[in-house]
Amino acid sequence: MSGVGRGRLAWLLLGGLALAAGTLLGWNGTLLTTIATPPTLIRAFLVGVAVVVALWCLAEAVRRLEAGREVPAAALQGRDMAQLVRGVRYVFLAVAAMSAAAGWLVGHPLPFIVALVIAGVDILETSFLLVVVSLRGDD
Repeated sequence: MSGVGRGRLAWLLLGGLALAAGTLLGWNGTLLTTIATPPTLIRAFLVGVAVVVALWCLAEAVRRLEAGREVPAAALQGRDMAQLVRGVRYVFLAVAAMSAAAGWLVGHPLPFIVALVIAGVDILETSFLLVVVSLRGDD
């Protein structure tokens, strides 16, 4: 457990919770519609916040992926691979944030389910990859 780290296991749990929340939210149409259609000013604010979060995630992804390009493929260590995996995580979280923004923009609940599924699957998959990288022993 100490080689893997509790933080990475917590991310796995968070991904599972996001998938479960998306599933449960999909079954409760009234709650989902309420989330998707708050008053206009609140929706505009939420769209703005989601877009800013998406842009921040995208900038973070580019920063991490660019840092990974500086290392030749043959010389990649666990830390370098973990950096690349985290960069990919941020790309998908940016897509999920934009999906949520689209949900508020058009006032439709479907993009929220898509956002939760994208975020949940991404977090599960990248957390699993980070666990594998850490088990290599050079992270």
